[in-house]
Amino acid sequence: MQAIPIIVFSLVLLIGGAVLAHIIGAASILTFLALDRARFLAAAPQRILANIDLFSLMSMPLFILAGEIMNRAGVTQALLDLASAMMARLRGGLGHVNILTSVFFAGISGSAVADAASVSNTLVPAMKKNGYPMDYACAITAASSVIGPIIPPSITLIFYGALMQTSVTALFIAGIVPGILMALVLFGLNAYMAKKYDHPRGEKVAFPVFLKRLWRAMPALLIPIVIMGGIVFGIMTPTEAAAVAVLCAIVAGMIYGQMTLKGLYDSLHRTAMMTGSIFVLLAAVAIFGYLAGIEQIPRYLSGVIENLGLDGWRYLLLLNVIFLIVGTFLDVPVALALFVPLLAPPALAMGVDPIHLGIVILVNLMIGLVTPPLGAALLVVSTVTKVRYWSIARAVLPFLVVQIILLMVLTFVPEITLAVPRALGY
Repeated sequence: MQAIPIIVFSLVLLIGGAVLAHIIGAASILTFLALDRARFLAAAPQRILANIDLFSLMSMPLFILAGEIMNRAGVTQALLDLASAMMARLRGGLGHVNILTSVFFAGISGSAVADAASVSNTLVPAMKKNGYPMDYACAITAASSVIGPIIPPSITLIFYGALMQTSVTALFIAGIVPGILMALVLFGLNAYMAKKYDHPRGEKVAFPVFLKRLWRAMPALLIPIVIMGGIVFGIMTPTEAAAVAVLCAIVAGMIYGQMTLKGLYDSLHRTAMMTGSIFVLLAAVAIFGYLAGIEQIPRYLSGVIENLGLDGWRYLLLLNVIFLIVGTFLDVPVALALFVPLLAPPALAMGVDPIHLGIVILVNLMIGLVTPPLGAALLVVSTVTKVRYWSIARAVLPFLVVQIILLMVLTFVPEITLAVPRALGY
């Protein structure tokens, strides 16, 4: 009964448009008071600082800044031109270009929603001009945008690593193969759809032109190679690699001639806003996690799971369902912060590898971004292109099916995710 007023209060704040981090923090503090646990709040500041005073989190604002600079520095167009030169000549070529561009963008922003917005502004009009149905062009743009956060460097994996005290380096390495597999299944489906619906071929680019575009894109291509090479071979920590990424982004902007002081200022401003919102959320979740620990909620959940016989693959299947649903309705950082501390420990107690679990959760949340009725990537593409949301939602269903099939394979064949990290000693 004590929880009912707090739940009502939280719903009122949510409907009123309050920031979710504020709602989580306020509801947690009110719950402390309602349960006569107010004396424990004296330790709340310490718990908040412990939750955000993590070395791995230092890389997050730096990777965000690198992505913001590269988005303003001409890197995007260079990569788009290269992808077009490589894939456009094939049947359904612009669809392949769309997917390959998302692979390239993985080293820039690491944000599915940002990639969806960027590609919607550039490739969707080009696909329409070349005879593709608009709903298909929008659907493949949304579906391919999920690749970015899976292939490292990934802000989401840094967030998960901080929550679970797991090696960010191992998570980055583990994301490489699943990200490539996601791209391959989308390439395969696009090729099938192109043959079935006779999608057009794009312009054939002469080899000298291809070499020119490759040379122009080289600074952009070298950035993720330098970052991941330094991390994989132990030359740099993820935080040091993030600092190098910022420097490389600035140099690339100078090479492309689009690095301005205003662009740098806008990048810093945007980074400060995004970083601040993430750390406010982490502070709120720290209070929520503190409350959950005092009330032994994780132990209670473990008992419920054990009583229901949800061990091993059954529990992983349940996690897939839960994270796929919450990924449809909640922002990725919010979904991670709310559900990972509660639902991940029972999986680890069953022997699930934390690296494998992190990749499975990430892929779930990314697929949630293109899952109706509230998939964020679908909403962004619909807003940018002015195409009806439900037309895109229907067109994205085949892509959604193959992505969920890949998710099941990744879930129940952990070696796909863990082989490369283990081979490299992680």
